[in-house]
Amino acid sequence: MITMDDIIREGHPTLRAVAKEVPLPPTAEEVELGKEMLQFLKNSQDPVKAEELHLRGGVGLAAPQLDISKRIIAIHVPSVDPEKPENGISTVMYNPKVLSHSVQEACLGEGEGCLSVDREVPGYVVRAARITVSYFDETGEKHKIRLKNYEAIVVQHEIDHINGIMFYDHIDEKNPLHLKDGVLVIE
Repeated sequence: MITMDDIIREGHPTLRAVAKEVPLPPTAEEVELGKEMLQFLKNSQDPVKAEELHLRGGVGLAAPQLDISKRIIAIHVPSVDPEKPENGISTVMYNPKVLSHSVQEACLGEGEGCLSVDREVPGYVVRAARITVSYFDETGEKHKIRLKNYEAIVVQHEIDHINGIMFYDHIDEKNPLHLKDGVLVIE
């Protein structure tokens, strides 16, 4: 079971490396890793389990954060609508790629956080508001999905991890709280 002790922190060289492609279909070990990453996210969002296991809440996790330089990410964003639980996203993506993105930009009003960063980093992280992503599942089958707003931001954050990019690389150093006109702020 993955815990916070397994997550490497900023400054570790693996977080700045471009991760290697996963051969397809993924190995049994890589499939198991994906399942454990997804379970970590579910546990981190369960108040009882999170307290018991001392987990910080997370919606995404990338293999490089576990010091495994492979292109594997797990996403668990539950639906905000209890009537439509299928509106969330809960999956493991092998070799994910952003195929296209909107001109419209978006950011989270409260900024972004990261399980590998133990400090507050103020500033807006501006990303594409909508993206089309291709990825492979645990059987090696290819998928293509369109995501928008919060889910698109989460997936872009995790894809950045497999490319050696940290979220704060996107923050304007001179003016971290400045936004261009037209940027969608998601609260």
